[in-house]
Amino acid sequence: MTETTEQEVQVRDATDASRYEIEVDGMLAGFSEYRLDGDVITFIHTEIEPAFGGQGLGSKLVGFAVRDARSRGRTIIPECPFVRGWMREHPEES
Repeated sequence: MTETTEQEVQVRDATDASRYEIEVDGMLAGFSEYRLDGDVITFIHTEIEPAFGGQGLGSKLVGFAVRDARSRGRTIIPECPFVRGWMREHPEES
C-alpha cells in the first residue's frame, strides 16, 4: 500500500528577479521571466525544471501570471511562445 500526499504548489511574482516563480514543496520548479515598462508586461521566457515536467505546472504558472497581470491593469505582450500558446488556448482569461 502506498500513501499519496498532495504537493504544496505556490506561485508568486518575484518582482526583484522580474519573473513569476512556481515552487513545489518549497523547491523552485520553474519561472516565467518578464520585462515591465509602465503598465506593459512582456513575457520573454518560461521554463519548468525537467524533474517537474509533465505535471501541468507551466500552465498553472502562466495562468497565475496572466490573471495577476490583468488584475493590475497591465497590457500583456507574449513574446514567450509558451505564454502566447496559453493565451491562445484560454481566451476567456487572456
